[in-house]
Amino acid sequence: MKHPLPMARRVGWLALCLATSALVACANPALRDAQDLSQTGQHEAALARLQAALQLQQDDRLLRSATLKQTDTTVAYLVYQADAARAAGRLDEIESILRRLEAAAPSHPRTVWLRNEVNRLKRHQKLLQEAQQSFDAKTYERAEVALRAILSEDLSNATARSLLTRIEEMRANQTRQSSTLRLATAGKPITLEFREAALRTVFEALARAADVNFVFDKDVRGDAKVTLFLRNTTVEEAMRVILSTQQLGSKLLNDNTVLVYPNTTQKQRDLLETVTRSFYLVNADPKQVQTLVRAVAKSRDVYVDDRLNLLIVRDTPEVMRLVERLVQSVDLADPEVMMEVEVMEVSSKKLMEIGITPVDKASYGVLPSTITTLGSLKGLSWSTSNPLAVATLRGSSGSTNMLANPKIRARNREKAKIMLGEKLPVFTSNLVAGTGGGASTTITYLDVGLKLDIEPQVQLDNDVTIKIALEVSTVTARIEGPAGSGSSAYQVGTRQATTTLRLKDGETQILAGLINDDESRSSAGIPGLHDLPIAGRLFGTTKDEHNKTEIVLLVTPHIVRNLPQPDLAGSSLFSGTEAQPGAAGLQIREGTAGSEAGRGASTPSRGASNRSRPGAASAMQPDVTGPEEVMPGASFQVTVRNPADTALQTTVLFDSQWISGPGAASGGIALDIPPRESRSITLTAKPSTMPAETSVTLTTGGGALLLRIRPPGTDPTPADNPPAPVPDNDR
Repeated sequence: MKHPLPMARRVGWLALCLATSALVACANPALRDAQDLSQTGQHEAALARLQAALQLQQDDRLLRSATLKQTDTTVAYLVYQADAARAAGRLDEIESILRRLEAAAPSHPRTVWLRNEVNRLKRHQKLLQEAQQSFDAKTYERAEVALRAILSEDLSNATARSLLTRIEEMRANQTRQSSTLRLATAGKPITLEFREAALRTVFEALARAADVNFVFDKDVRGDAKVTLFLRNTTVEEAMRVILSTQQLGSKLLNDNTVLVYPNTTQKQRDLLETVTRSFYLVNADPKQVQTLVRAVAKSRDVYVDDRLNLLIVRDTPEVMRLVERLVQSVDLADPEVMMEVEVMEVSSKKLMEIGITPVDKASYGVLPSTITTLGSLKGLSWSTSNPLAVATLRGSSGSTNMLANPKIRARNREKAKIMLGEKLPVFTSNLVAGTGGGASTTITYLDVGLKLDIEPQVQLDNDVTIKIALEVSTVTARIEGPAGSGSSAYQVGTRQATTTLRLKDGETQILAGLINDDESRSSAGIPGLHDLPIAGRLFGTTKDEHNKTEIVLLVTPHIVRNLPQPDLAGSSLFSGTEAQPGAAGLQIREGTAGSEAGRGASTPSRGASNRSRPGAASAMQPDVTGPEEVMPGASFQVTVRNPADTALQTTVLFDSQWISGPGAASGGIALDIPPRESRSITLTAKPSTMPAETSVTLTTGGGALLLRIRPPGTDPTPADNPPAPVPDNDR
């Protein structure tokens, strides 16, 4: 129990302090008035009362101290109100608070700060109004300059950031539209036939036939000779052929105007616009992606930021589309697998000891119970230990199962380790030179038990290749070091197994056969008699001991995440030419009708066919591509391409006698394909022992895919099954 005196002293001191404060307040009424005003929240009035009293009593230290404290309290209170008004965007209220703050503490540092802050907010408000006006007038460059000036001083300005985001989205949309700009008459069919004609004449004919405007660079030679015979092709492909064969480049100014220039590196740098794209990588190494982009896309302007795992690329829109697909193909999460490991050590022990152990010692003298000393030989007798012989009938057996069942999750090609056991200390003494025979002792630890190293590699077909290294060690004996050294070592018995497995997801593999089998037999008894075949058991003891130990390992992989298997269309990327990565391919497709414009006068006019050959699609019709030959039972992919500017709703048709679709699909699969895009589906050839030919077609017409189904070892040409007819969708 505490003595009440200390508490009484505390109460006394508190009462003395209150009395002193009361006396001081009574001595100076300004302090009492300021305290009352401050308690009611009138901090400015309390400060004014103290400042007025301090001017009359400048030597009063208590009054000066109270004035400084009240000044800080008043400034903090007003700045808090200013922050709340600023967060709400009420600039007029901030100016009102600033006037109150300047009246209360004009020279306070927070007052100067708030004055500068108000001026900055006024400037930002003016810039924001100018940016909004420029945005409404669609002069986005001027609006962006004003908005970035605001954000350079105030990153938390939500209004400026929202407006800038809208501008960036519109600019990105314009960039996408300009990068995918296409001639309005690009798909118009045309026929051009010229022999040793001037380049200027060819473009003039092309301009009249296709309604396209051409603007030529000053370095383009208009008198270069051109010879070409293009029948039933499109304007876009005809122009691409002419430009490529004459070492010319083009740039679309709008949907019917083309700039033609010499295809040189300097002209490309001067005329082709570039875009800058930032790739925030999640899984891939930015330096490896940088090497990939430079090697495949030939991009020179590539920057890597290891801190942000960021890759910035600057190149033309065509090359940038290639870079985007390259980055998308490598920035994938590493596969992971859950390894379920079960290790069992099965041991058995058997012991059998049978026989009679006779006495092996005899003595002559006084019986052990006699404690008197004899002076003669009288009284001595023969004696042996009791009993005279011991019969032994003993047998024992035992078995032990030591089970370890760890589960560990590992990344692809990353080694995982499991250690189950103990660390045994080993003491080592070392003589230290110059210490007169002194020694230092160090301790090292020896791992004894179960060690398991696993390195998985997940395959795309959901198989797992596993490298396994198993080691099981036990201490068999302890060996002392040299006399006086105080050191010791352990004799360790070990069993190891190293292998590589390939298992399916969820498949269990058993590794066994690490057996340690010890069998021993010993006998002891009367020499010469205990070795007798049968009667030896009466003159000795026979001991049989059998110890057997086996290690069994069970491994079961469970794939947690695997790489998505790329489809046939996604695994092949068209990357342009060596000189122009990402450029469109030099391919010519047939048009739907021949145009007479551009024909030479000496060439007779021939109408182009309005029907496509089997297996080939017209310029603006969908087509089906895929493998030409598959094996029975194999899965394959077909790709449907929509070259039109409108969405395509079609159905992929196939013969259910030879081909089966995914799920329950039989005979047809409906597809919705956006404009100028493609879709891939997976089909399966049904098992068959005879070769056959069939086709994959579309209900909307276009090109068809001829497919041969040929079992291994058969003639490539089917004898019993004639080729299936290709539907003529143009009739």
